[in-house]
Amino acid sequence: MDQKEAQVELERATEAARGGITAIERALLGKLIEVCNRPAFDVVLWTGETFSGVPGVQAPSRILIRDRGALVRMLANPELYTGDDYADGRVDIDGDLVGVLEAIYRGLDSLPERSMKARFLRWINRPRPNTLEGSRRNIHAHYDIGNAFYRFWLDREAMQYTCAYFRTPDLSIEQAQIAKLDHVARKVQLAAGDVVYEAGCGWGGLARHFVKRHGAAKVRAFNISEEQVAYAREEAARQGLSDRIEYVLDDYRNMSGACDVFVSVGMLEHVGVDNYPTLGGVIDRVLKPHGRGLIHSIGRNRPMPMNAWIEKRIFPGAYPATIAQMMRIFEPAGLSVLDIENLRLHYADTLQHWLDRFDENVDAIRARYDERFVRMWRLYLAGSKAAFQVGALQLFQIAFARGNDNSVPRTREHLYREATDGSL
Repeated sequence: MDQKEAQVELERATEAARGGITAIERALLGKLIEVCNRPAFDVVLWTGETFSGVPGVQAPSRILIRDRGALVRMLANPELYTGDDYADGRVDIDGDLVGVLEAIYRGLDSLPERSMKARFLRWINRPRPNTLEGSRRNIHAHYDIGNAFYRFWLDREAMQYTCAYFRTPDLSIEQAQIAKLDHVARKVQLAAGDVVYEAGCGWGGLARHFVKRHGAAKVRAFNISEEQVAYAREEAARQGLSDRIEYVLDDYRNMSGACDVFVSVGMLEHVGVDNYPTLGGVIDRVLKPHGRGLIHSIGRNRPMPMNAWIEKRIFPGAYPATIAQMMRIFEPAGLSVLDIENLRLHYADTLQHWLDRFDENVDAIRARYDERFVRMWRLYLAGSKAAFQVGALQLFQIAFARGNDNSVPRTREHLYREATDGSL
């Protein structure tokens, strides 16, 4: 075949490839790539046609779209359907999964908030409500899929499914999660003999740590996940702590009694902004006059819903609030914010540890569930790391007390006074 014939064949192949999608679809896909600020990855169609993020540069990673239906769904609602099609294998990523997702998050973050597209996506991807019944359904969908699954990749010491605290980068995930619990204890100035109320206790590790290490007299930990509460009760009994820890299978809104310390680590995301004044009312009802408190939560720098696919398929009802929105907890109840710390990069590191352990145990996870489940959760963990890495998500710890309490600390010295004794 001479050069002219080769050129004709190339033109025919190119035309055949172009025939796979319409001119409108080609234009929309090009626009979608532009929204991502010309990222360093290519989009490759099932026809072989390639759309380059940076023309003339060989990209290190590629998004592979394996059929026309997946492309149409991506163009219609990229946040929701691309995750579904990745889980089904109709969309794949060849290369650095986290890096590709970082580029996508940066692009979505640049989309003007008031644009028609942004407003439409906010409406169609709005989160589900967190009523009493709605919260039970939402929590059951995520946390009651089996404790064995979470044991594959969480820390083995406290089963913490929240951001760890890496005082030094060489800490193991076990050490960093214990460091987080100690960090929280210092922020609320936890003392021997204190009564602690916890809203949303996960598998109960914070309550056990507060009793064993810091001498809390009693911890009442509320949770509406049946599997988590069952695990927490069994573990407390095994460690001989049942007389000092009460794991309550109930909604935080039903708290009563009085406590010296109120903590909530990784639960606010499930509350819903409309319910923040109710949460503040609960805190006001149970916190003693000189009580201390802390809320630890994923958040945003500006109001935006949770990624649509994560909210619909992984974390139903979840919403990461801004600091301004979180103030709806404290202001109506007359509570004073004492300290706000952002642990965003600590969460990116935490997620990398989780990803590593997930991949180490992927064969066992696949055997227990299936390939689609594996792809869903790998995408969720990788996407979460990407979101924290680029600043699309934040992690706020907010310490607070009553507004007229003059016994509050005047400096932050208490946060670091034990930093050299090995506790961190």
